[in-house]
Amino acid sequence: MIMQNNTAKAILRKVRVSPQKLNIVASMIRGMHVQKALNVLLYSKKRIANDVRKTLNSAIANAENNHGMNSEGLYVKEAHVGYSIKLRRFHPRGRGRGGVIMKPFSHLTVIVEERG
Repeated sequence: MIMQNNTAKAILRKVRVSPQKLNIVASMIRGMHVQKALNVLLYSKKRIANDVRKTLNSAIANAENNHGMNSEGLYVKEAHVGYSIKLRRFHPRGRGRGGVIMKPFSHLTVIVEERG
């Protein structure tokens, strides 16, 4: 992926939530102005919204400190979710069998863009 001059990103890796649940929260903020997105995440009832909010704050700080952008004109360009590892756990079942419990992890990438 080629980064443009008016974009900054932050990545949250190996967060303990399924990608489907994380994608619900990420889709809430796609295309929003960053201040509105922070407010949506602040009042969301989803458990993972706090981690997404921290990642968005990190992307805003990267834009301001590393790229010299103004936070007033920042929008969430992309917020995409990727699969990570799956922990496999064992749960005993009847007749000596075992059931496998999958505990998925996810990656989150937030890219903010400065618009005129």
